[in-house]
Amino acid sequence: MADPKPGNAAPAKKAATGAYTPSGVSPNRRARRSYTIRLWAVRHSRFLEWFYSRFADMFLLLHPLWKALGYNRVETPITFVERNVKGLLFDCRMCGQCVLSSTGMSCPMNCPKQLRNGPCGGVRANGNCEVEPDMPCVWVKAWEGSRNMVRGDAIMNVQKPVNQSLRETSSWLRVTAQAAEAREAAAAAKDA
Repeated sequence: MADPKPGNAAPAKKAATGAYTPSGVSPNRRARRSYTIRLWAVRHSRFLEWFYSRFADMFLLLHPLWKALGYNRVETPITFVERNVKGLLFDCRMCGQCVLSSTGMSCPMNCPKQLRNGPCGGVRANGNCEVEPDMPCVWVKAWEGSRNMVRGDAIMNVQKPVNQSLRETSSWLRVTAQAAEAREAAAAAKDA
């Protein structure tokens, strides 16, 4: 068989990397279903903001029950419910310091770089992520969602870095305990 003529070279085969990447580990392998539900949450951010406000009020009304049972005792079952509800709706990563109400119902922990205060400089022209080209940028969606919300300007608040010791804990219980403490302190100051 004759050698190919110059300019008609056969295409080179791709070199095998030999690397094995488990399918459930890389953030590049996230299910598209999560994007769809996340995008629904951003589009309905005003309703979810209203609902969460009512939910937080109800949770605060239950503070005497949580306190009687012990916050440590109810942490496990509440965290289980929170993980599943927020996981379905927002693809929540259970950082324990939820800022959904400040970020247009778009969880910043879904950012592959886990940026909590705005997008990186690599957002693509189509609004997709620099790291995961098929995923809409979390912060582009956060801005869109915040524009629908009553308290949408909260997106401008600078968020603290993630406290990794709070990972896998309930932000619902933490917010409730903090609100109850503030309410009790205000009542004590009023009586004094």
